[in-house]
Amino acid sequence: MTDPTLDEMIEEAARRERSNRILQRYNDFHNLETSGLSWGTPVTMEQQQIIAFQSMIDALRCENLNQEYTHIAITDIEDLIEALYQQGKDYLNKVKEFKDSAEGVA
Repeated sequence: MTDPTLDEMIEEAARRERSNRILQRYNDFHNLETSGLSWGTPVTMEQQQIIAFQSMIDALRCENLNQEYTHIAITDIEDLIEALYQQGKDYLNKVKEFKDSAEGVA
């Protein structure tokens, strides 16, 4: 296996930056939608899925404002899924660390 070239490293950094931007936009759209609900959460799983899909589409459209955008690349969806999965894992790790540190104090 060879070391990545400078161009490949730049391309990967740009892909990660774009992925992070899309994740942030997704979170913003999703939080805006759910905060508009009087109780803060969707009533049904279908509503939760609709909000998630619409937030994904809105985030990807926003990322591609300067071009005609009628098709979503599977890789964009996969990158968003991966970023959301990692965000969830990071959150659970923070909760576990907090719980562990709180138990040490008690």
